[in-house]
Amino acid sequence: MLVGILSDTHVYDRAQKLNPRVVETFRRRGVELILHAGDLTSRDVLEELSRLARVVAVQGNMDACYGTTLPEKQVLTLGKHRVLLFHGRGIYPRGDASKLAYLAKEHRCDVIITGHTHAPALLEVGGVMIINPGSPTTPRRSLPSVAIAEFGEELEVEVVRV
Repeated sequence: MLVGILSDTHVYDRAQKLNPRVVETFRRRGVELILHAGDLTSRDVLEELSRLARVVAVQGNMDACYGTTLPEKQVLTLGKHRVLLFHGRGIYPRGDASKLAYLAKEHRCDVIITGHTHAPALLEVGGVMIINPGSPTTPRRSLPSVAIAEFGEELEVEVVRV
């Protein structure tokens, strides 16, 4: 299954709209599912993305401020992988790989998709694949990005600049 992954879109609080290259990239690649790891800050993002594929999203630390109520965490089974979708709120320091891997293991997951840092990261820690797609609208340390993952026999993930 081909999955589009994004986080930290911050529409209306830091960006006027979703980066159009996100939709273009996901459409061109033919994603079948979109996972959003929080800080949408507007339900409009969900509506726009849902025109492309089914969307699963979790709440980021900024979402409640803007009236977007979503679950804090979601566990999904994609192919042979158990995936924890979690923004990263409450992990200190932000994006700490060992704490994220531990959280994934607590939920019996071998993949965690997270955000919060606005910087893309792909790494494996203690048998857990950590995927942070970065941010398509508010980059701090890098260029705007999303991730594309193929959940097949093997997990293949790539960060895509948008």
